[in-house]
Amino acid sequence: MHDLQLLENGNILVNNGWPKVMEVDLKGNTVWEYDSSKTEGNAGKKIEIHAFQRLPNGNTMVAESGVSRIVEVDTQGNIQSSIPLQVADPHPHRDTRLVRVLDNGDYLVCHEGEERVARYTSASEVVWNYKVPLFDKEPADGHGPEAYGAKTFSAIVLKNGNYLIATGNGHSVLEVTPDQYIVWHLSQNKISGVTLAWVTTLQELPNGNLVIGNCHAGPCNPQIVEITRDKELVWSWKNLTEFGNALSNSLVVEGESARKLHRQLEAL
Repeated sequence: MHDLQLLENGNILVNNGWPKVMEVDLKGNTVWEYDSSKTEGNAGKKIEIHAFQRLPNGNTMVAESGVSRIVEVDTQGNIQSSIPLQVADPHPHRDTRLVRVLDNGDYLVCHEGEERVARYTSASEVVWNYKVPLFDKEPADGHGPEAYGAKTFSAIVLKNGNYLIATGNGHSVLEVTPDQYIVWHLSQNKISGVTLAWVTTLQELPNGNLVIGNCHAGPCNPQIVEITRDKELVWSWKNLTEFGNALSNSLVVEGESARKLHRQLEAL
């Protein structure tokens, strides 16, 4: 599973194998599903879905890796719009990691295989493209702290308008201006007592703190951390018994959203 969304109704949007997205209720019942392998034109093609997002109009954005496109699908599973992604060598497992629809309708796309983040308009025009740097280090194979690369996993636009990028096996988080200057850099060992491995999901909390996913980090390291902008650890969480060493996605729910979710769970 490479994406996750808690919906307003309390249901959860998740992967169902690589080619499918499903909405499940809190009892585990599937109430909606989109199967990219059954979409017209996709039959027989190797396709993986690594990103999706329910939109305010009720449609669902789905990034289809392998055929290198983003589609928006209605409640009946019909494609309402589609844009091609600019990928030099399409691959079902590497075209994208997380993709997010921004407030103005643009798409922020993490191209894992090409180690870059691109911002597309709804007309497929790339208006921002950032190559994740290696900082003069040589790539190293693997998934844990010993590996190294620039396989970017996620990116968000911060409240200040800058881009926050989780560099995957780059073990870091970068804040990059629209002019592509790095103005904040969280490196692998900057958080006291924590070693970052494959850095995945990102959240900016209302107080400005950041929640960061830390995958493949081994039994001695947390899987989720909250830090201040001064890189001080607020709290950390780890449960390898239930989730193993490959927890790629997480979501921290606070405030009224958390209280509403608790009420829904208690009512089951």
